[in-house]
Amino acid sequence: MNQVEAAGELVARLGERGWTLSTAESLTGGALSSAIVSIPGASKVFLGGFVAYATPIKHALLGVDLGLLERHGPVHADVALAMATGACRLTGANVSIATTGVAGPDKQDGQPVGRVHMAIVTPDDHATLTKDFTGNREAIRVSSVETALAMALSVLDRH
Repeated sequence: MNQVEAAGELVARLGERGWTLSTAESLTGGALSSAIVSIPGASKVFLGGFVAYATPIKHALLGVDLGLLERHGPVHADVALAMATGACRLTGANVSIATTGVAGPDKQDGQPVGRVHMAIVTPDDHATLTKDFTGNREAIRVSSVETALAMALSVLDRH
């Protein structure tokens, strides 16, 4: 399933449930939100998104615990989960998807280029996923969006 199909399926499934959606993005820089809002009818489910690119903004805006950031840095599965939780709290959305990682060109805080952590929070569940993507900066970002959408659909399938 390509990115447009996955985003369309996500919007449709959330609409069927009467659930709303938010995003919290770092390395994807708004690309995940953009993929979602490209779908006609997205306004029925998508409340908003946050681009928390810099580490201090993850704490100040989304409420990611400073201790967590100091222990693990911004590229960690628990940080992605905290970002998603913060976006739900701020928007009142039922579901939030978060991305954080290293798109390159250089390693960050000891994390390799291509390492991406994604998280989803729903009323019933939460999940994290870590992937190591290859390719250039843009390819890593595109793969991150596609995988985050697929992960969200997979979590919704569980309930």
